[in-house]
Amino acid sequence: MSETEIPDIVIRRLPLYARELGLLAGEGRDFISSQELGQRLGVTPAQIRKDLSYFGRFGKRGRGYEVVGLRERLRTILGLNGRVKEMVLVGVGRLGRAVLGYAGFRRGGFEVVRVFDSDPNQIGRMIDNHHVADVATLPQYLQSSRVAMGIVAVPAEAAPSVIEMLVSGGVRAILSYAPITTSVPSGVHLRQIDPVMELESMAYYLEAPFDGYVEDPQ
Repeated sequence: MSETEIPDIVIRRLPLYARELGLLAGEGRDFISSQELGQRLGVTPAQIRKDLSYFGRFGKRGRGYEVVGLRERLRTILGLNGRVKEMVLVGVGRLGRAVLGYAGFRRGGFEVVRVFDSDPNQIGRMIDNHHVADVATLPQYLQSSRVAMGIVAVPAEAAPSVIEMLVSGGVRAILSYAPITTSVPSGVHLRQIDPVMELESMAYYLEAPFDGYVEDPQ
């Protein structure tokens, strides 16, 4: 089955499954049913089975899924069982520095290998053992490297040009923290994280009627 035939939401759930299976392996579990896995993740067993069916047949009748085997298979499907995925980071303001210092990237198989910024006060500095290069040199760097992933942590007004440079340089997976909506060519995958929009959607539930039980203090 081709990549385009698999819904993006399914791909997004695979890391969730793999992470939970890793926790189960740490607990010493050998097998788990789709029922129990679904309960742990808040996903229906039918959804788990349907998601996995896009990639083949998994599980053993009467025993469920082999924890370690399925985790490794999912990581292989995601391309995470090979060499470390190298990334560039554009933007070393407060957000960019927080991203750069996040230890979870390395644990997950990712590594920021080059850092760029347009601020003269940042260019040339060393931040978390990374030399900050002028963003004007980004196209040249991408031409001479095999980096295919990029993180954008720049203000909204600068993001479109940065994303365009990344795409032109062959980057095919971009994670953007800029609060804008922009389009990219087919074959390039752009994910945008906007904490404010997430909070705005969550605010709805604060206004919705509360139908839970509150104990009378008397």
